[in-house]
Amino acid sequence: MTTKNKNIDLFYSDLTADLFNIYKNSSYLAIDTEAMGLIHGRDRLCLVQICNEFGRTSCIKIEHNTSCSPHLKALLEDKNITKIFHYARFDVAALKCNLEINTKNIFCTKIASKLARTYTNKHGLKDLINELLGIELDKSSQSSDWGSNEDLTKDQLDYAANDVRYLIEAMHKLKVILERENRFDLAQKCFETVSVHADLDILKFSNIFEH
Repeated sequence: MTTKNKNIDLFYSDLTADLFNIYKNSSYLAIDTEAMGLIHGRDRLCLVQICNEFGRTSCIKIEHNTSCSPHLKALLEDKNITKIFHYARFDVAALKCNLEINTKNIFCTKIASKLARTYTNKHGLKDLINELLGIELDKSSQSSDWGSNEDLTKDQLDYAANDVRYLIEAMHKLKVILERENRFDLAQKCFETVSVHADLDILKFSNIFEH
């Protein structure tokens, strides 16, 4: 089943084959997730948002008892497509814990922001997008019942889509700063550890790197 809202495609449990074929030719995919809470294994994944460099934006509502989304899995495990997240650690863990997706080729704008924007301690998505792109994100629907059986509201869909619409442009701007400050290679090494941290979070380990 597919519906549309202001250029946002809404799917249930997985992408269609047609849209998969569109996305698989992308160089970049911005990804975000919404869940019932922040504890993996307890709080189920409810929504996955995706946007490519051409602005094609989709939301996938993950219905109860959905354990596999083959088209989504194929895209996120494709090593030739860069996947951009903000705080990838949570999203990567949620996708693996709920849909058995092992995300490849990750760029995390939160990690990049902390390495690039050392002049500030404001690394949330709203502050990042506001500074880099001059766009004010509306976060009023952040705390929502994303798992409701009711249709998502227009405000929820707009909020969810906006969390991925600007990530690719933000990534490019952060990359310029990282390269200018000779920190891009370090950022890449950090991105490669995201999957390890996600696995530790799924297994409920605390910070094992502490003394």
